[in-house]
Amino acid sequence: MDKPSKKDLKEQYKNRVIIGGVYCVRCSGADNLWLRATTDIQGSKNRFAFSVSTNSCPEMCMSESWKQFGATTFSFEILEKIEKKETQTTREFSDDVNTLLELWIEKRNGENSELRRSVI
Repeated sequence: MDKPSKKDLKEQYKNRVIIGGVYCVRCSGADNLWLRATTDIQGSKNRFAFSVSTNSCPEMCMSESWKQFGATTFSFEILEKIEKKETQTTREFSDDVNTLLELWIEKRNGENSELRRSVI
């Protein structure tokens, strides 16, 4: 089987389906929940998995719980996905993901959560 050319790989990358969304990181030891939004849900999931596998806390705001309860008490949960439309600009997609996060924040308002309102 032939190896794909750089041109083919570039084209595949440009034409890939981009999926963003809202996810949460939970610490079962402290019963904490952090809501996050991203324009690349798979990338965020991969970064979290890497953090757990190397026992390196993904964010400073989680470090106290990370040190106290350990990486194995943390989990990554996708709450809602959204697909970037072909006609959307990166900025428009980012705005849509931020809006989705705001809806989830309203939905989760009242829980013991640390919330961030920016897209990663």
